[in-house]
Amino acid sequence: MLRKMLSEDVVDGKEAYEFTWVGKKASIVEANKPIRKILRPCKEESVNWDTTENLYIEGDNLQLLKLLQESYLGKVKMIYIDPPYNTGNDFIYNDDFKMDRDDYAEEAGEYDDVGNRMFKNEETAGRYHSDWCSMIYFRVLLSRNLLCNDGIIFISTNDSELSSLINICGEFFWTGKYYSNINLG
Repeated sequence: MLRKMLSEDVVDGKEAYEFTWVGKKASIVEANKPIRKILRPCKEESVNWDTTENLYIEGDNLQLLKLLQESYLGKVKMIYIDPPYNTGNDFIYNDDFKMDRDDYAEEAGEYDDVGNRMFKNEETAGRYHSDWCSMIYFRVLLSRNLLCNDGIIFISTNDSELSSLINICGEFFWTGKYYSNINLG
């Protein structure tokens, strides 16, 4: 990197625009890990079970998205995901995806070999968003596999993760397909 910065000429090397964070590669591996679960319908609680063409599924969306890959690959018309917003509040589910400062510093290479800090870690920096990005990344990846060509996905989030969510979705959906941000505030 230093050589590139100090050179008067363009230094050869691959260039590409990408949105990345600490843990992105691990989230790709997680999305492809097999699971040993079974999806069982609850016919007694269903309406018109024998004639309906719709399914309402409630549960851990990561596990469900993996289960649905075999039967519904490329067949789903609409997906709605309501992930945690990364507010740090205490809910039934994890809503605080901030990484431990030391873990993030090690993963991100914040320090040189001697222990000098390479850059400042503000609250807007990666450790506050990396785990959330990893959590939503494989859910969007698996959702994309399920959607049919004219399918649509809705994902709820708040302003603190909106730009990250748009960048992640941009990796899986054609550019120009982002229609709108619906503000319910």
